[in-house]
Amino acid sequence: MLKKIGSFFTMLAECLSMSVRNILSNKVRSLLTILGILIGVTAVIALITTVNGFSGSLTSSFTGMGAGTLTVSITGSELKSGLTTEDMEELTALDAVDGVTPSVSLRARVSHGGTYETNITVSGKNAYYFSKNPDTVLRGRALNRIDDENRTFVCLINTELMEELFYGVNPIDQSLYIDGVSFTVVGVLNDESSESVCDMFNGSADILIPYTTAMKMNNVNEVTSATIWLTDGVSSDRTTSILEETLDAMFSYEDDTYSITSMSSIEDTMEDMLSMVSTLLTGIASIALIVGGIGIMNMMLTTVTERTAEIGLKKAIGAFPWHIQIQFLAESFLLSLIGGLLGVLFGLILSLILCQSMGSVFTVSYEAIALGVGFSAAVGIIFGWAPARKASKLNPIDALRSV
Repeated sequence: MLKKIGSFFTMLAECLSMSVRNILSNKVRSLLTILGILIGVTAVIALITTVNGFSGSLTSSFTGMGAGTLTVSITGSELKSGLTTEDMEELTALDAVDGVTPSVSLRARVSHGGTYETNITVSGKNAYYFSKNPDTVLRGRALNRIDDENRTFVCLINTELMEELFYGVNPIDQSLYIDGVSFTVVGVLNDESSESVCDMFNGSADILIPYTTAMKMNNVNEVTSATIWLTDGVSSDRTTSILEETLDAMFSYEDDTYSITSMSSIEDTMEDMLSMVSTLLTGIASIALIVGGIGIMNMMLTTVTERTAEIGLKKAIGAFPWHIQIQFLAESFLLSLIGGLLGVLFGLILSLILCQSMGSVFTVSYEAIALGVGFSAAVGIIFGWAPARKASKLNPIDALRSV
């Protein structure tokens, strides 16, 4: 038994050695065949790794921007169109709620001196927002409760607007006009803090003002969007249930008057979408592997034709059909494996370049590597099977006649 196993491995080593010699003897043809597999595996590795890196960065951004929060969006009813200040105080008083941040947005024309900017996004926030995002303010001060209660005309601007309107001048305590209304600049926003100028559902803001002042400018008494901050240790599901009970009572138990969105549901949706995109792109990239497999089959069929006499001679001196089949399968497998390994290398390099250019995290995906190498090996065996079988079925007498 051990002798048979030893002889099998000896034969396999000889087949691999012959395969290497045959590949080296046809360098150009082998190179072109390997190139087809290399391109396919490179595409698969690069796409999967890049999508995974982008997904990880996106998930981290969502988590950091909305950890421990729920978003309430009000559609309202005929009797009640939004949340009043009293309603938000009632929500804040709930045990599961740590605080509420209303969001009121408007587009405005902003000017200072002889310089003006149009279509500027102004967002209304409250003092609690700044207590939860202490890195929001780069210079100056944040909004406080006095600003909220007195509807003061103060604002914080981002650095881009500061450079446009107050170039070379300290903007703190300077005045600017928002839609003709004079505001005093009390702070500059930190652009490096994504929380400072970004609202998940209302987009980025160039200017922050007290939400009560924004309501006054919009001529409304209610807000239609608010972020609910959860008390530590309380689950979002439990808080959602409590909020639903309270909001149902506020809106007289009418249907479709509000919606509550958790960050986890957004993350799940994004992960599902990215997974679908990754699967689709992998499928498209796999077409290149199939094309490479066809190239292997074409090369091996040509090789069988060229080596007909060699096959006939081997059979004449006692080689079994499965000996011949293993020899040709080993050659196609080796070609495909070389292409697969080179594809993994180039795929990782391309992924690194793409991730750096997109600003996402580069993480080696061992699943993608296993998929690429495994797929390339399978392609070599599947597409090399027909030529190998054809070689093993050759009649030795007919094969020797070609000499």
